[in-house]
Amino acid sequence: MSELRKDVLTGRWVIISPERANRPNAFAEYEIQNDSSEDCPFCPGHEERTPPELLTLKPDPRKKEWGVRVVSNRYPALRIEGEVKSRSEGLFDKMEGIGAHEVVIETPEHDIDQAELSLKQTAGIFMAHAQRMTDLFRDKRFAYILAFKNRGAAAGATISHPHSQLIALPIVPITIERELSGAKKYFDYRGRCFFCDTVEQEREDQKRLVSLNQHFIAYTPFASRFPFEIRISPLKHRSFFWEISREETNSLAEIQRDVLRRYKLALKNPPFSSIIHTTPPNHLHPEHYHWHVEMMPKLTAQGGFEWGSGFYINPMSPEEAARYLRHLDDYMDVPKNYLLPTTGSVNHGY
Repeated sequence: MSELRKDVLTGRWVIISPERANRPNAFAEYEIQNDSSEDCPFCPGHEERTPPELLTLKPDPRKKEWGVRVVSNRYPALRIEGEVKSRSEGLFDKMEGIGAHEVVIETPEHDIDQAELSLKQTAGIFMAHAQRMTDLFRDKRFAYILAFKNRGAAAGATISHPHSQLIALPIVPITIERELSGAKKYFDYRGRCFFCDTVEQEREDQKRLVSLNQHFIAYTPFASRFPFEIRISPLKHRSFFWEISREETNSLAEIQRDVLRRYKLALKNPPFSSIIHTTPPNHLHPEHYHWHVEMMPKLTAQGGFEWGSGFYINPMSPEEAARYLRHLDDYMDVPKNYLLPTTGSVNHGY
C-alpha cells in the first residue's frame, strides 16, 4: 500500500510506493569503472598535475608521503577573485560567480574502495574538511560551504580516484534555507531541536535505526526520498561541523565505514553521494539546527513526475531498508559492542 509522508523539516512530501519495486529494472545497477592510475592527476608522483596544495595531512610528519591532499579544483564552478555584488537585469537578479572550489584527495591509493579505508584515514578526510571550512570562513564573502562526495560516474564523479569536494558560496543554498526555516518553526513550537528529538525517537523505537556508536547514529529518514537513503547525526546537539573534535572524527569514520560496508554487501557496491549539511557560520540561532551527513546510493532515476511535481517516489520504505541493512550484522567484521543494542526490540533479520 502506498503512503504519502511529509518531511517535517522541509515540508516536502514523499510517496512511499513498495509496489513500484516490482517493476522491471526498478533498481538500476550502475557499474563502478576505474580509470587508469597512469593518467590520474590525484596519484602520488603526479602532484604537479594539480594546483598547489592548500592542505596536506601526513601519516608520519617526518616522511614525504601524504595521506590526504587538498587542492583547488582545476575547473572551478566559482572563482575566488572579485567582490560579491548583486545587480538586477529587469525582473531578474544576478551576482558575480564568487566562491571557492576545492578537491579533497582522500588517499594516495587509486583503486581502493572507501569502505576499506582505515579508520585513521577516513577520520583524516573529515578533519581535512573541517580544517578547510575553518580557513575558508575567514573570508567574510562566504556565507556557506558545502562539502560533498560523488562516487561513480552515475553519481556525478568524473575521476575514479577517491576524492570529495568543497564549494564555498556567497549565499546559503535554498535546500539549507528550507531546513533552517523548518528547524526554526519546530523550535518555536516545541522549544527543542528537531534533530535532537529525531535522534531520540529513532534510538527509542529503532524501526529505522541502521547503526549506532558512542557519538553518532545512522538511520533511514521517515520521509526518505531514495531507497536506502541514510542520515548520520551526532547524538548530542552539534551545530557547526567544523568544530568536530578528533574523538568525534574517529567515531564518524567508524559509523560511515559501517554504512558503506552495508551498502557494499546489500547493494553490490553502488555509486553514491554523501553531503554534509551544517549551520551557516553567521546563523543567529545555532541551537535550532544540528549538522548531519546525508548518504544516498544511486539506485533509481527521477523522471517527469518527479521534476514536474517536486515529489519523490521511493519504491522501498525506510523501515524495510533499515531492516535489510541491519540483517547484515552477522556478515560484518565489527566489534559486537559497536552496532545496535543487543537488548530491546531490534529485529536483526526478517
